[in-house]
Amino acid sequence: MSDGQGTAGNVIASLASFFIPGLGQLLQGRLLPAILFFVFTGILWVFLLG
Repeated sequence: MSDGQGTAGNVIASLASFFIPGLGQLLQGRLLPAILFFVFTGILWVFLLG
């Protein structure tokens, strides 16, 4: 079995990231990817949805 694949922490992180992009990465302790996802998603919202 792969290390950590399908664990409850990964499931919670994926659900959190579905509602707030970047939150799943933040919950897993990956700060830089979390910030990048959050910022780029915000930029895309502004430009694509006006």
